[in-house]
Amino acid sequence: MADLLCNASASGDLPRVLFLLSNGANVNGFNKYNRTALQVVKFGNAAVVEALLGAGADVNLRDPVCSLTVMHDAAREGYIDSARVLLDYGADTNLVDEKGNLPLHLAAREGNLEATRLLIGCTANPRAPNGAGDTAGQLAHIFKRVETAKYIDDYLSSH
Repeated sequence: MADLLCNASASGDLPRVLFLLSNGANVNGFNKYNRTALQVVKFGNAAVVEALLGAGADVNLRDPVCSLTVMHDAAREGYIDSARVLLDYGADTNLVDEKGNLPLHLAAREGNLEATRLLIGCTANPRAPNGAGDTAGQLAHIFKRVETAKYIDDYLSSH
């Protein structure tokens, strides 16, 4: 049943997700790709994210390949509503992936300004370097994410 739940989650099919959960699907069950429904969720549908978390999905579970959490994914892709829901359910913004990136690093690198605004105050050390030695602000500059770089610079200069 994990594959069915993952497929419904990935397509953002809230009624199907709720049906499967109410009929015994394990919210933390792994599909054939060794991923849970939350790890493959359609982040554009924050209601599905919330339904999975409300059913007990592990908000800080790491991907078996790159050690990414779902917060890393939401931050990188700029799904701010889903990122807020993840925070509401205790997502740890201080976990790093296998390359030493915080979710903040990925949001900044991709120029996701709203995700950066959300995460910077939730990150224990927004000046922390990743495994390559780059901070979130440096990544924003390197990848020419002008608005995001300016926001980070302004934030850090005032804190």
